[in-house]
Amino acid sequence: MIKKFFRFIGKTIFWFFVISLIWVLIYKWAPVPITPLMLIRSIEQKNEGKKLIWNHDWKSIDEISKNLQIAVICNEDQHFLDHNGFDFGAIEKAFKNNKLGKRIKGGSTISQQTAKNVFLWPQRTYVRKGFEAYFTFLIELLWTKERIMEVYLNSVEMGNGIYGAEAASQFWFKRSAAKLNLDQASALAVILPNPRKYKATPATAFIQRRKTWTQRQIQLFGPLYYDKPKNKEKID
Repeated sequence: MIKKFFRFIGKTIFWFFVISLIWVLIYKWAPVPITPLMLIRSIEQKNEGKKLIWNHDWKSIDEISKNLQIAVICNEDQHFLDHNGFDFGAIEKAFKNNKLGKRIKGGSTISQQTAKNVFLWPQRTYVRKGFEAYFTFLIELLWTKERIMEVYLNSVEMGNGIYGAEAASQFWFKRSAAKLNLDQASALAVILPNPRKYKATPATAFIQRRKTWTQRQIQLFGPLYYDKPKNKEKID
């Protein structure tokens, strides 16, 4: 019985590795049509008797404004271009803040958020965090940074039933993601921490302050998202 049990566990781990590897390789090139979060939100809407809202329109990275790309990096993960999926400095800072009872911060990188959005569920548990680390390692190993950004911007939640840059741009500003100006891109980046609570427009005083902060960061970071900052410090 013990041998059979360990044989079963071994086969389960082996096939999980094979399937997850194939899954990640497929999404290295293919658009992501649906994510677990999209399904969860749809079920929640149905259970609450609300109208089903599901807006998602995949666009290539070349069809998404660089204003949005750099705004997201400045807000979510300023070391995105340099780390291998994990920003241990941010994780340590988040741990200290949470331990002191300050506002909860996750310290997740864009790569980690992409792994969670595309392959996993949103609840915070140690099991999910373990899977998140595994998928983050895989996408950093097998995808380019550009592909991670492309998948992230096409999968992230940006409003109630709004997923991805194109759907969000059309919903909030009635224009394509390719034509977002700096102010609009900053607004979308700012709402990412809580997209079902925050509104990109009209901007509240809080959103406006964060937009101003974001634009200052963009001036420091550089004119294009792939230009690495040189001797520039983040402003708190």
